[in-house]
Amino acid sequence: MTEQLLFVLAGIIVLGSAAQWLSWRLNLPSILALLVIGIVVGPVTGLLKPDEVFGELLFPMISLGVAVVLFEGGLTLKFADLRGHGAAVTNLVSWGALLNWILIAAGSWLLADLSTSLALLFAALMVVTGPTVINPLLRTMRATDEVSQILRWEGILIDPVGALLAVLVYQVIIAGDASSLIIVRSIAVGFFAGVAAGAALAFALRRHWIPEYLRNVVTLSVVVMAFAISEYVAHESGLLAVTVMGIWLANARDLDVSEILSFKESLSILIISALFIVLGARLNPADILATGWQGIAVLGVVLLARPVVVWAAMAGGGYSWQQKALVSWVGPRGIVAASVSSVFAERLQSAGYTDAQLLVPLAFLIILFTVVLQSFTAGPMARLLGLMEAEPKGVLIVGANSVARAIGKALLEQGFRVKLTDTTWSELQAARMEGLETYYGNPVSAHADQHLELAGIGRLLAMSRRPELNTLACMKYRVEFGQRRVFTLLNARERDATEKQRVVEKYRVPRLFGDDVSLQKLSSLIAQGAEIKATLITEEFTFDAYQAEKEKQSILLFGVDAEGNLRAFTDTSEPPISAGWTVLALVPPDENEKKS
Repeated sequence: MTEQLLFVLAGIIVLGSAAQWLSWRLNLPSILALLVIGIVVGPVTGLLKPDEVFGELLFPMISLGVAVVLFEGGLTLKFADLRGHGAAVTNLVSWGALLNWILIAAGSWLLADLSTSLALLFAALMVVTGPTVINPLLRTMRATDEVSQILRWEGILIDPVGALLAVLVYQVIIAGDASSLIIVRSIAVGFFAGVAAGAALAFALRRHWIPEYLRNVVTLSVVVMAFAISEYVAHESGLLAVTVMGIWLANARDLDVSEILSFKESLSILIISALFIVLGARLNPADILATGWQGIAVLGVVLLARPVVVWAAMAGGGYSWQQKALVSWVGPRGIVAASVSSVFAERLQSAGYTDAQLLVPLAFLIILFTVVLQSFTAGPMARLLGLMEAEPKGVLIVGANSVARAIGKALLEQGFRVKLTDTTWSELQAARMEGLETYYGNPVSAHADQHLELAGIGRLLAMSRRPELNTLACMKYRVEFGQRRVFTLLNARERDATEKQRVVEKYRVPRLFGDDVSLQKLSSLIAQGAEIKATLITEEFTFDAYQAEKEKQSILLFGVDAEGNLRAFTDTSEPPISAGWTVLALVPPDENEKKS
């Protein structure tokens, strides 16, 4: 039995990782691949039977997994963000979420004959979209920046808001016919445990009582402890406690939770992968089909409530009907709805709520339908409404060193959107002081997948001081941007690399500015006073004349054609410069003096 359990656990982790990779490769929400694989290894083939394999440990394990997911969701909710992304986003995640909840609950109760309590809980779960399902859609639909920003920030902020609403509704329902005092006690315990755990951990982190290498482990331990203690004091209050704890830490003053959040997101990927393989294995497709007209009615209610809420939330904001229509169309449900519905359904059935068995098939019906439908129609819908962005011309630069900043400023002056990403705060701060858009973090991290906003960006220039990071970034973003839109700058360390250290040829991408130009060489020239100059090529002043005039020390960087398209000079190709093009070159200081 031990060997079988070990094999099952290993298989779940491997399948979960494979599903995540497949989703990344196909640019689809991971939940889709995870559920399909879970259903295949579960009810379809019978290879995985979670209830038999894990027995009584199954739901404590699932509950802990959901607790970590909800804590990570709470950790993303900063109250300042509710006010920082426009009235439309604020409305959608505040009173818009409540309106959505009421509409779905009322419709499910009237049309699908759900009990009042189940309709309220189901509606609370359906309020949440979430970044894990929204972000892949945004990359494929390529909507205009204004629409993309609304959908992206709604997905990030509605995740913890919806989860908190669902947990509160569940707290009231599970109390049943108990006195209001017991209901208040259960909710109060969850809030108090969450606040106490969050405040205590924040206090310890601020005073550096916990060494850096233990911050993530201790945080996870406190999350698990808060969940367990809260459950012990008041049954079914643990999920509320961890959600509140995450929100408390996210909004604590003078506390940077970015590293904790990054760790929790990586952990959440593993937990979510395993969780959904198991949940998918317990889901019988026949149960979804058995919902029949009731399921169709609930699906209709969810789909129709969305445009009502969106048009109300975006009213008076100067948005066109096309923008409102596209935001109304995109609202897939994801991680929170699937995981929390499974936990709540099991506990409610144990408490005597027999109709709770409908919660899971209805939730998964909505998830599968919205994810599949919108994954394949969001792009065409954006194109039909005239809201598909033109070919993205912006640039993502990996690195915020002096070379990256100089190139970023030069491209920004030419009208390109530029974003620099780095993990060195001092250099990123220097970039911000120079007016450049930045992202603090690793561009290949799970956090970047959710929070690195790339609307309008279609090229990668990898020029950090770390060759390994440059290679990883190129491998990741050439799938997203295309093989011909990803470039790297030679690092002097690579030139001296041995055969064991050299990058495999198939992972090589074009070298920026030629094989004899390195990051260190450009950095040295800039330190000596070299500047990037833009020169317009005309019929009179041809590119040949420009090359004859420029000094040997000048380094050709980019060409910008008359339509504003960017082309880089690389070791494998040169832009076809002609009249109407603008040439960007790094000009040494002595030549600057001659031209001044």
